[in-house]
Amino acid sequence: MNAVGIDVSKGKSKVCVVQPGGDVVCKPYDVGHTVFELNELADFILSLSGETKVVLEHTGRYSEPIANALSKAGIFVCAVNAKLMHDYAGGGNTIRRDRTDKIDSMKIARFCLDKWDNLSQYIPENEDRKMLKVFNRQLSEYSKIKTMLTNNLIALLDQTFPGINKLFTSPTRESDGHEKWVDFVGAFYHSDCVLSKSLGAFSERYEKWCRRNSYNYSYEKAVEIYALAEQSVTTLSRTPFEKSLITNLVLQINNLCETIACTKYDMTQIASELPEYDIVLDMHGVGKTLAPQLIAEIGEISRFPKRSSLARFAGIEPPSNQSGTYNQHSRRISKQGSPHLRKSLFMVMKAVLQNKNQDQPTFQFLDKKRSEGKPYKVYMIAGANKFLRIYYARVTECLGFVE
Repeated sequence: MNAVGIDVSKGKSKVCVVQPGGDVVCKPYDVGHTVFELNELADFILSLSGETKVVLEHTGRYSEPIANALSKAGIFVCAVNAKLMHDYAGGGNTIRRDRTDKIDSMKIARFCLDKWDNLSQYIPENEDRKMLKVFNRQLSEYSKIKTMLTNNLIALLDQTFPGINKLFTSPTRESDGHEKWVDFVGAFYHSDCVLSKSLGAFSERYEKWCRRNSYNYSYEKAVEIYALAEQSVTTLSRTPFEKSLITNLVLQINNLCETIACTKYDMTQIASELPEYDIVLDMHGVGKTLAPQLIAEIGEISRFPKRSSLARFAGIEPPSNQSGTYNQHSRRISKQGSPHLRKSLFMVMKAVLQNKNQDQPTFQFLDKKRSEGKPYKVYMIAGANKFLRIYYARVTECLGFVE
């Protein structure tokens, strides 16, 4: 038995080989993440006599190159969650908290020996699913930046045209992701831009702007805008500098909106090639935007041996707390799971509540918990748990995977 422990870091890894009894076959040494050095490492591992298993921490993009290279060479590789490795008590006969790559690689090798029979083999992720997850993570980053810039724009408008962002209720345009109020303040950045003309003249100009930017025109909306401008108390005067500041910010937001719309389109194209896409798309509360996000974060359903495993992966399963006659019934969720998946589930639950479809089991469950007087977060988490169980059942049935 040869236990190969690999401590992964960016660009290189520390490798050591340990046998039962604590015999060190190979002292820790560095391996760069290059084709030549990874091939050398694979040849070295294959040259070891006896059964050999490799364990490394699952650290996303850093561990993938070495895990894929060794797996393609026919070597048994197990990627372990970093949390499990952190909590592993077999670090050695010491109470010191020294932490080096050398010590960590030895600890990982001892973990491999202790868990030898329970190690699960690493399976490289499907290319489409991997790309879908990358797109979803980028979408999350774009959305964060957009939120930050939008809040900044609203803060500026509170000084030039307060309340204008609340006057428009048009949804985000699907073609380019633009929002009507953002485009509007790019042209009418100050209340004086509206009040410099009469109501009739502004209405005509607003109609031409709507036609030019492919938005619906309403004379009643023009009256509302004009009335708001008359009541606005501004703290910044109308100057070319203020115009430059706001229009540049609008341009940045619109560029991000177009990027987000393009990303969502590409995600839909990738997800539509996966076998469970139509099943997920038909689920209550899931649309064209959320279906690819759910598929991206959940991944292959076959890697979850049972329904509760999926809830634990999302971090919404309350951990047990029992000792002797004590058994805690009201428990917080662990949150030791994918925050991206929890965010997508929360958005699905919001959509379920908005649709209020009495025939759907997820809404029925949510409504039941809400009628029992449960707090908002409690019934939202309970609904998400129910949704994941339905998701697991439908997708496994579709793919022919039986729990």
